Amino acid sequence: MNEIKFTNKIRQALNEGARLHGDRGARIAERLRAARERALERRRIAHEPVFAWMRGTALATSNVDGSGGTGGFSLRLLLATALLAFGLFGIYSGQQAQRAAEVEELDAQLLTDDLPMDAYLDRGFETWLKKVSAN
Repeated sequence: MNEIKFTNKIRQALNEGARLHGDRGARIAERLRAARERALERRRIAHEPVFAWMRGTALATSNVDGSGGTGGFSLRLLLATALLAFGLFGIYSGQQAQRAAEVEELDAQLLTDDLPMDAYLDRGFETWLKKVSAN
């Protein structure tokens, strides 16, 4: 609130000074009016939302179908969606390859081990393995 009172006092002092100087005062008043308009414009720009660039021309002029209406999809939106889809596909493919490599490694260990496959399938082997690993 003090900031608003301070700016009002400055405005009043500048307006009084402009009135006291006659013809020069008119020029000063015009410059003050222009400066106020510039300050208000800067304030308006500074308080715009972060995603203001997505409004207006970004959505209206970059439609895929070229109609220029706001009902179409934005080219930026389509590009971002495509990049996201490719990224997710890449992650999924990488995970699948990793799982396949793990299964291949397990199969190789089972096939090259000295124990026969029937030993792994025997329920008694699992019990024996637990006892051995506990000791």
